[in-house]
This record gives sequence, C-alpha cells and structure tokens, in this order.
Amino acid sequence: MIKMPQIAGMEIEQADWATTPVSIQQLVVYLVAENEALKTRLSQIEEQLRQNSQNSSKPPSQDGFGKKVVAKEKSKRPRGGQPGHAGNAPKFHELSAGDIIQEHLPSVCRICGATLTGADEAPYRHQILELPVLRPQITEHRLHQLNCEHCDQLTRAKLPDSVGVSHYGERLTATVGLLSSENVQSHRKVQTLMSWLFGIEISIASVNRLRHELSDALSIPVEEVHQFVQTAPFLHSDETSFKQGNADGHNPEGKKGWLWTIVTGTVVLFDVALSRGGAIIQQLIGKTYAGIVISDRYRGYEWLDEAQRQLCWAHIKRDITAMCERTGASQEIGQALQRRQKRLFRLWHQVRDGTLSRPDFQSKVELLRRGFKSELEQAVELLDVAGEKSPLAKTIGTCKELLKWEAALWTFVFHEGIEPTNNAAERALRPAVIWRRLSFGTQSKAGSQFVARMLTVTTTLNLQKRDVLEFLTQVCQANRLGEPIPSLLTQAAKTP
Repeated sequence: MIKMPQIAGMEIEQADWATTPVSIQQLVVYLVAENEALKTRLSQIEEQLRQNSQNSSKPPSQDGFGKKVVAKEKSKRPRGGQPGHAGNAPKFHELSAGDIIQEHLPSVCRICGATLTGADEAPYRHQILELPVLRPQITEHRLHQLNCEHCDQLTRAKLPDSVGVSHYGERLTATVGLLSSENVQSHRKVQTLMSWLFGIEISIASVNRLRHELSDALSIPVEEVHQFVQTAPFLHSDETSFKQGNADGHNPEGKKGWLWTIVTGTVVLFDVALSRGGAIIQQLIGKTYAGIVISDRYRGYEWLDEAQRQLCWAHIKRDITAMCERTGASQEIGQALQRRQKRLFRLWHQVRDGTLSRPDFQSKVELLRRGFKSELEQAVELLDVAGEKSPLAKTIGTCKELLKWEAALWTFVFHEGIEPTNNAAERALRPAVIWRRLSFGTQSKAGSQFVARMLTVTTTLNLQKRDVLEFLTQVCQANRLGEPIPSLLTQAAKTP
C-alpha cells in the first residue's frame, strides 16, 4: 500500500500520513486529476504570455520590446509617392500688410552677359515662414482722480464696462487653457512655457485660476454638445480609466475614475465619472436614446436593445485570433470563424471603394452570417463551461457571448453610415490616454471637468477643422462681457 496526503478528495492530516492506506486505483485517479489540473494551469499561463495587441485588449504600447507580434501584411509597394501621384506642391500663405516682399531681378544674361531689363509677370515664388519675437501687448488703464471745484470731493475714473478686473487678457487665458490641455498639462510646465515663449511671468495660482475661469465658460458649449449627441442617429462610445483624487472631498472613498467619450460625425463629447456602470452611458446619451451605438461588448451597454447596437468587429477579430492561437478544438473553431471574418471585411472594403453595391453586399453577407452563426452554435454545444477556466472554456464562453448578441454583429450591413468597428471612439481616446499617463489623472472634480471640457472642445474643433485658440479666446471674451457664448455646433455640425 502507498501513503498519500490527499487522494481523490480525501483530506488527510500530516499526522495520519503513515497510517492512511491508499490503493493503486486511487493513486492513478489522483495523478490523472493532478496532471489535468496542471495542464490546464499551464495552458492558462502560456495564453497569458502570448497576449498582445493583436489577440487581446492590450494596447500596442504593452507588447514589449523584442516580442514578435504578427502585424498586418506589409505592402510590397516602395515607400514614398507612387507612380502617377501628383505630389504636394508648396502651400503659399496669403500675404498681409505686415509681410515683407523682396523682388529679385537678374541684372545680366546668364549666357552672354548682356544687361537685362523689364519685369516678370509670374515670378517664381519662395516663401519663408518665421515667428516674430513674441512679446505681450500691454494695455495700461490709468484711472485719474480729479478734485471737484464745487464740493471739493475727489472722483476717480472707473474702468470701462468692456474691461474686466482680470490682469490677463482673453487670448492669454485661452493660451493658458490650451497649454494646460493634452499638449503640456502641468501647471508648472505652463508657467515655464509662458516665460520662455512670451516673456510673461505668471504664478502657478494664476494658471490654476485661469484654467477654472475657462472651464466654467466652456460649460455652456459643452452642454450643447451633450444635448446634441442624444439626438444623433448613431454614435461611437468607449471609456478608459482615469484617476481622480480627493483634493476637494468629492471622492472620499478613492473610487477609480473613468473617462467616457461619445463620438458622432461632427462633435465629440468627453466626461469623467467615478463609475463605469450602465447608468453613466444612460446619463450621457439619454435613457430614451433611439439611435444606434457602436461599442465593444462591455455589459454597461446591455440596457440597449440589440437592434440599437453594433458590436466592434476589431474586438471580435482579436478574440478570434486568440482562439486560433490555442490548440485542439479551440483552434478549429477560431479558424472557421476567422475565414468568415476575413471574407466579411473583403466585402466591406469593396462597399467602401464603390466596387460592390449595398444590395449585393447584403445578399452576400446573408449566407456568410448563417455560416458564422452555425459555427457559434456548434461551439456552444461542445460542453458546459460553467466555472471552468481552460482555454477551450474561454473559447466557448466567447462564442456563447457572441451568439447572445448575434444580431448586433450585422447592424452596419443594413444601415448606411454605420461602421463595423469602434475605431472612431478609440482614436478620440488616444490624446486622453496620453494626458492620463503624463499627469496621472486629476486631483479634484473641478480638474476632471476641465479635462473633459477641454478634450470635448479641442477634439470637436479639430474634427470640424476650426481654429481652437480663436474659439477659446472668443469664449473667454464673451464670458467676461456677459455676451452669448460661441457654439461648438456650427451649421455643418448641426446634422449628426
């Protein structure tokens, strides 16, 4: 007989090892179970080590150095402009009154040396752009005090109504806000740049005060964007973690913050919340939102009807790639789904470049969809994966989830303007991720509001190809004068 500390679920104290008999059959059962458990654990560890930006939600920045990641197939075309490409001619800027024009005329012929006269009506143009010495324009208001000859009382002049009490002008305030956004962020860095670039010495407290002033002024146009996205026929949505401190007592429990983004064709909305729950997305787009949301498979969106959703195929592609990199049945399931996924995007690219009509696309996808769904159903029937964590269990779990929201995979096929991926929202979040990494989040609710409002404004204006600094200056000026605040909703933007 052989003694073992634990066999087939038997709990044996160390003192009983020498007296507890174990049969060969029990030992075999034990060793087989242990072997299977170790194989499952090894498979899990190996899969974790294989994870990268192509088969999981990890960003490319976490792929690491020296790790070979199978990327997209590189083009065989040479770098640079291709044959037949017209090229980019130099962009000439409009000349203003302060610009300098220097005429250069040849004096003698380059061949025979004869004297040249006359003028060229279309001379070759060569522009050089240079920054002038940047010095602040100072406006000094001198409020005189005069004595009254009749009552012998002194009266001092008042500042005009158009002049605020702040010592910093609107464009300077807008510049501080812009530098404080994803470009520089740190109060001290802004202070340093203001000194280096403009020769302006400004305290950190003043930088903070100007940021808050601009943030308050931006609350109105940002709220307009918030109301606007709730009427958009479709939108992209995504979120990323964003730390918020408790400097103002707003986050006493130290909850993890989240930065949400909503992207339409003409505006982009950002918001920082201390939750990732579905209630936040309901608050952003409205509980009665009737349009279509393009997103990942996060459960916070499950309150929407499946007819209102388009699941991101970029995420699905990564999940399928992960299946293909496993072994056995998982690999077979992944390869079957991958063939159909690749076929789908070949058809979609033809629709995008105009070589396949929408009706023909829908007809071809119908057959493809039936095959994709059939593969999911067959995978789910393989075994009950409740409580399991093996690679095959992960594969079947993913298939079960895709089958649950199967109708939401194909919304883009039947609705013009809907994209099959959520790339628009992920691209919008990239500046925010850089902001988070450089600043480590914010220290208060007011700081989070500044982040969300500035990202909303800068991203929206860039999308609309409008001047960011000019808009911020106009907002600050209107706020100080009590005039209507400029809108982010231009005529072009009012159609989602």
